[in-house]
Amino acid sequence: RRDRVSAHYLRGIRNILDRFSEGLPGEIDRITGSQIERWLRRGDQMAVTRNHWLKRIKYLFSFAKRSGYLPKNDPTAAESLKRVREEATEVGIFSPDEMRRLLEAAPPDLVPLLAIGGFAGLRMAEICRLDWSAVCLERRLIELRANQAKTASRRLAPISDNLAAWLARADRVGPVVPEKKMLDDTRNLARRLGIGWPHNALRHSYISYRIAEVKNAAQVALEAGNSPTIIFKHYRELVTEGAAKEWFGIFPSGFVDR
Repeated sequence: RRDRVSAHYLRGIRNILDRFSEGLPGEIDRITGSQIERWLRRGDQMAVTRNHWLKRIKYLFSFAKRSGYLPKNDPTAAESLKRVREEATEVGIFSPDEMRRLLEAAPPDLVPLLAIGGFAGLRMAEICRLDWSAVCLERRLIELRANQAKTASRRLAPISDNLAAWLARADRVGPVVPEKKMLDDTRNLARRLGIGWPHNALRHSYISYRIAEVKNAAQVALEAGNSPTIIFKHYRELVTEGAAKEWFGIFPSGFVDR
């Protein structure tokens, strides 16, 4: 279990540092703190994302220092940079209309990623580690093993009627997300449609609509792999029961329930 989680963790670090090296090519001893600062401030990423990136960059510079690529007795360019304040923000979710537009415009390979995130609430990292063998449409369950879930404990996520309908159209062989670039593809799709992509929007949407539907924080916490306290504090009463019915009523066009 530890090995598989570690491999995923390292892939995440590598992805960030690959972007950093592309943005600031050249020798590491020539990179300045102001250059790093400008790179971190580019785009519209949230403070939590920027702080996450800075932490990884500091790891890189510390490693370079220990390995002799930077002077051992001098502070690195990254050391003086400070975390930015992470303001408390409202949970950002998709409306039912936005979710329908995303699914209807998505190419077939992106539909399972969007549908599982929005209608089962799995984290993106969990979906990336998911194999179709763990998705059982007959039992209406998605099984997350301990080495796949963020909380390192086995979890069963229910498959709603509309999620089953969307997944029934997929090939359902091998990994659900065969290519990591598909995560960027979903955001690019939203951008082309003029739809904003709030942080963790698919998962936040599921939890918000699900608790409005079942009105049970403990149940939703168990399904989503979270704590009832967090569910109750951040997601309760964000949407109406009617909106929840509309969300879980998003079916593929032409769907006929047999």
